[in-house]
Formats: sequence, structure tokens, C-alpha cells
Amino acid sequence: MKQPTNKNIDDLLKEQGKVAVSSEETAEAFEEKMSEIEIKEKETATEHLANELGLPYINLQGFPIASDFLRIISKEQALQLKAICFFKDAKSMKIAVVDPDQPKLQQIFAEFKEIFYDIRIDLFLITEHSFNLAYKLYEHVHVTKNIKRGVEISEEDIAKYRQQLKSFRQLSDMLRGANATKIFTMVLAGAIQAKSSDIHIETEENELVVRYRIDGVLQKVATIRKEEWPKIVSRAKLLAGLKLNITTVPQDGRISIFLKDEKIDVRVSTLPTAFGESIVMRLLMSSAASIDYNKLGITGRSSEEIKREIAKPNGMIITTGPTGSGKTTTLYAFLNKLNTPENKIITLEDPIEYQIEGVNQSQVDSGKDYNFARGLRSILRQDPDIIMVGEIRDKETAEVAIQAALTGHLVLSTIHTNDAAGAVPRFIAMGVKPFLLAPALNAVIAQRLVRKLCPYCKEKADLDQETRERVQNILAAIPAKSGIRIDLNKNLVFYNSRGCDKCHQIGYQGRIGIFEIFTITPEIEEVIIKESSSEHRMKELAVGNGMITMVQDGLLKALEGLTSVEEVFRVSK
Repeated sequence: MKQPTNKNIDDLLKEQGKVAVSSEETAEAFEEKMSEIEIKEKETATEHLANELGLPYINLQGFPIASDFLRIISKEQALQLKAICFFKDAKSMKIAVVDPDQPKLQQIFAEFKEIFYDIRIDLFLITEHSFNLAYKLYEHVHVTKNIKRGVEISEEDIAKYRQQLKSFRQLSDMLRGANATKIFTMVLAGAIQAKSSDIHIETEENELVVRYRIDGVLQKVATIRKEEWPKIVSRAKLLAGLKLNITTVPQDGRISIFLKDEKIDVRVSTLPTAFGESIVMRLLMSSAASIDYNKLGITGRSSEEIKREIAKPNGMIITTGPTGSGKTTTLYAFLNKLNTPENKIITLEDPIEYQIEGVNQSQVDSGKDYNFARGLRSILRQDPDIIMVGEIRDKETAEVAIQAALTGHLVLSTIHTNDAAGAVPRFIAMGVKPFLLAPALNAVIAQRLVRKLCPYCKEKADLDQETRERVQNILAAIPAKSGIRIDLNKNLVFYNSRGCDKCHQIGYQGRIGIFEIFTITPEIEEVIIKESSSEHRMKELAVGNGMITMVQDGLLKALEGLTSVEEVFRVSK
């Protein structure tokens, strides 16, 4: 390619005695000023300039450009650079520009070469008229730009890497020397294989660290050379529909991976940090939406109570616990059990994590003033039988939800408290009236998730004296009305696991819930009305009626060999 000269199209037209149009004018004004003759002369002058610069020339008027090609350069970037990608195949990318002598163009091209396997970029010169015609095509791309995402991550690649990846050490070895595209695909494949819920790719001073959140706990799985970072972050941004040139503010996007048996939505978040952008990707498996109630871990008397409560035609059932404790998963399991042709179910979520067939799901949007309270009022006009509200955060939402529960609707929702009885004071603190809350509330479910012991390396555990005494004291406090009998005179057997290849040396595989089911009896209802802040008194009454606490439920599961005592105490302090 010849070196670009300072001469541009307007200069050539002036040499030929033609009237040039300022590039600062709007596209509409530009079109109004130019006659067909002027447009033709401009095209001819551009073709001559292209020859001088050693560039090919093209006229994009009437040229068919696929939407996927237009998406390579964002609408904003296209307008800023006056550049359009009008064709791409496996080996080359063809880009038309009005002014090829722009420093920013070279920066974008360098990023493209890193992302697309050192692809060859062919530059074409066009007129501003030609650019304006092609730019109008973005109007059609805007509506459909998020329909296909993840098309560049093939199921074959994911399947191949999943078969090859047997351990985290193997993943780390495979990442060395791989290019950015393969690294990104391998990291995703490894996460899917390990049943990870989140992928963290973090920049440190001298290297990149890849961590998977497996069963709620982060595990360091690999390190990558720091030099690979620009390519990896560009690859992630491209697939997630984020802006490549924005590095100083957080961005959020989404990738969809279509496997043979399920679809995986990957939520991508980037955040500027001291050593570069951090990437966190949340993997949402479609299979999680079809979770069976029987697999939650609610057993015995507690299970019978919950079945009875969700079968009621009205009232509120609240799940409570910290972020990541499985509250929404529990509500989805309830919805799957209640999802029959006779029930109209509507949900209000932020965001919608999983699609459930037969359920009307609505996503709140604070930017459009569509919040939980407003959405809930709209839902009530849709004649639902069952309503799920993602979270009750404020007085307005709480009051509308309570009114719905009192007027013939079954309302499911979540709230943040440490235990089940704590939900009542939390509602009161929001400003809810106790005499309305008491008759509306059916049950509160407090929960945590504990990791299940790997069945391949599970073995008997020796508890130290202090831990064993603590366990016995907690089990001895199980109320008689619960129907559970434990002979504390016998030597109680518990388990742990040493870690093996099957569980990636972690010792755990999968998770199960531990629960505290707080059902509202007439005595508790009276306390809510008269002593709404007396959390201790409400819990005392619930235990007297047979309620098993979360830590007791966890230790009972540890006795069954499902989890370890250490894990129960980790999540239920």
C-alpha cells in the first residue's frame, strides 16, 4: 500500500473546479446539496484518489451488507471513524473508509487482528455519500443485534475441550501457548465441565488468574501470561456485544451458548481495576429452571408443612437468606410444582435468570420506571392465581404484595435476613403494619446451601472433642414435636472427603439446601400483632411447635453422609 498523502477528495474536486461539501455538515444537508452529477463526480474523484493512495475503491450504493458484518464495527464507532465492514470470511475482512489516514483506525484494526486469528484486513476507499447510504443499514441491525450471541463459540469446540479437560492442572497446561480465541473457549468449556456458576478472569501485576466458583466457593484453576490479556478481554467483549474501546467504565453484556442438550446464557461483566479490566462471567444453565422440588433437600415434617402452605390459594411464602443461598432456586422449584393449566402464574424478576414454560415472566427496568411496586400493581390486573416477586426491597412493594396475599393470591418472594423469624422485624422496619402482615404471612423459609461430599472419596471423619460436644448439644435441642429421634448415647458417625480426580481434588460435588421452616400459627400471629419486634419470642414459639433450625437440619444431613460437619458450620454460623 502506498503511503497516504495529505490530499483528500475535496482537494481533488477543488482542483477540478468543483464545489466541495464540508464533512462537518449533516448527512441530510450533504444529500440536499449534491445533485446526481455531483455525486457521480465525487465518486470519480474518490476512485482517482484511491489509485493515488494504492487502495481499492468501492461504491456501496445498493451493495448488500449482512447484519453480522455491520456488527463487527459498532454503530457509534462507524459514525466516528466513517468506516463500514461490508464483508468478512475466515481469512479476510473488507472495510470501507472515507479517510484511511486516521490513527484510531489502526488501533481498531490491531484489535481485530488479535480477536480474529490475525485476519487480513483489506481497506477500501469510499465517498461520504457512499458511507451515509451504508450507515443507514444500522437502523435494521439495532433491533436484532442481540438475537444471536455466541455464534463464534461452536458446540463442537466446547464438546472437544470438555472431553480433553480432566483436571484443573490439565486446563492450566492447555492454556499455555493457545491463542486468545482458544483460551476463551477452553476456559468456558472447563467451567461447564466443572459445573461452575461463575468464571473470574482477573489481572494481577505479573499474570492473569482464572478462578471458577464451584458449589459456591471460588477455586483457582489456572494462570495465563499477562501478554494475552488485551486479546482475551477483546474476545470477551466482542462476543458479549460490548464496546472494545471503552476500558475505563464497567460494561455488561451477554453470550448464549447452544449445546445439544441445553442452552447456556453467560452474563459478562467487565470492571476497571488497577492492573486492567476484570471479567466475571455468570453461567446460567437452562436445566436449573426445571429443578425438582424433591431435590431441594426439604425433608420430613418440614416438607409436609411446605407442601401444605404452597397448596393454599392465598397468602405469602417468603424465602430468606444471603445472596447465593439458593432462594430463587427454591421459588423456581415451587413454581414448577404449582405450574398446571389451572393456575395462571406471573413473575416479576430482576433479572429473569431462567425461562419457565407456561409461566408469564416480566423483568423490571428501573431505567423506564418499571420497578417491583409498579410491576406488581400491573400484574394484579392480569388476573393471576400465583405471583412471584423477585425481591421485596421497600415499603411500597411490601404493602402491594401483602394486599395481593390478602385478596386471594398466593405470593412468593424473597427478603434478606439471617434467619426465618427475622423476616417479621424486617417487614416492620420497612413500615408494614403488623395487623396486615400477620394474616397475610403463611410461612418463612430460611436457607443456606451446603456442598455435598464427593461419593468417590467420602470417608469417616474423626471430630475433635470440642466439635463433637457442640454437635451433640445442637442435636439434643431438636424439639420433640419435630418427630425426629436421635440416640445421643450411640457413637455418632460423620464423614468428610479427601479429594480425588472425580471432584477435582475439592472433596465436594454439588450442593443441597439446609432449611428452617417458620410457619405462622395463631400464637405467632398474635405475637406479630402485639410484639412485632420480639424475634426471640417468635422463634421460641416456632421451636416449641417443632421447628428445626438450619444448623440442626444441616447436622442431620451430615449424619446421613450428605455433607460434612465443617461445611454445615461454615454456612450457618
